[in-house]
Amino acid sequence: MTHSLTPRDEGNLPALGAAPLIRLDAYVAEDGSTVVNGHLLEMGGMRPPNEAILDAVAMFARTLGAPVAATVIDRTVQQVARLRVHPDGSSRTIAEEDDLPPGHERTAAEEAAFPPLARVERIIQHAQREELHAAFVLASALREHLTLRRGAEDELSLEARAIEAYLAYKRGDHMLSTVLALTVARIRCRTALDRAAPDVARATAAWQRLWDEGQVATRGQELLHMWERLSAAGLLREPAHQAMAQAVRSRLAQGGRSVPPPAAAPAALPAGPGAAQSPAPVAPEDRPLKPTRRGLRRFTRRAGRSPGASA
Repeated sequence: MTHSLTPRDEGNLPALGAAPLIRLDAYVAEDGSTVVNGHLLEMGGMRPPNEAILDAVAMFARTLGAPVAATVIDRTVQQVARLRVHPDGSSRTIAEEDDLPPGHERTAAEEAAFPPLARVERIIQHAQREELHAAFVLASALREHLTLRRGAEDELSLEARAIEAYLAYKRGDHMLSTVLALTVARIRCRTALDRAAPDVARATAAWQRLWDEGQVATRGQELLHMWERLSAAGLLREPAHQAMAQAVRSRLAQGGRSVPPPAAAPAALPAGPGAAQSPAPVAPEDRPLKPTRRGLRRFTRRAGRSPGASA
């Protein structure tokens, strides 16, 4: 079940002590699924994501009686938009240089108002109810915004990416799971090799489910290199990890022959209405966002416009 933001839902409001102009965040997945502050919106038919976002953010502004800032990551157009929304419902986009000053203090204030841990708990609740599409979209939104604010190598960003990879695996999207898990392992090998073995193991587990020969070979070579680095550093201690490293080596030695999907494996769940199908999807971070610019019409609204009508 998705969560619909309403003015009466006080759990969606910033903390009372939050600094003015706390930046809200929104995310539009490639299939149009829309998230605001860690909640998946009920779109109601063919309602455009930009209108749903503007209405939700304007609700915050009216409740607080002050302008609200928002950062929108929109993967349908590969763009990040930065907004100001006022209590009268009017909004405008701003350039990156006009946005709120960056820094640890601002990030800390925003995450105190909307804690990442609370979002992770919500993702887990969706997953436990087998609402895997909702859980995956929320995980993607969390990872994207943490990466934007903190950088890809930040510990919270890495954990969010690992959750996203696991949910992709649960949905049966083993290619995307492999790519996401490999990204985590790649970063960990570069920044903390002594902690990398479990992440390489998770990437290997996803890779073992691949059956496209080209992807098996390409991703397998990178995995083998990671296992060899761990072995050379004396960090290949767990018997299970040694077995996984040998499994990668053996499969590549056999020419990377594909393995059929297990007969009992569930089919991949649909990503959502309108989702594009790709034989070899790439990780979202491989599709860079366009720079923010002023004047994006879909996020511009005049004062007094009724909800759901944007300029």
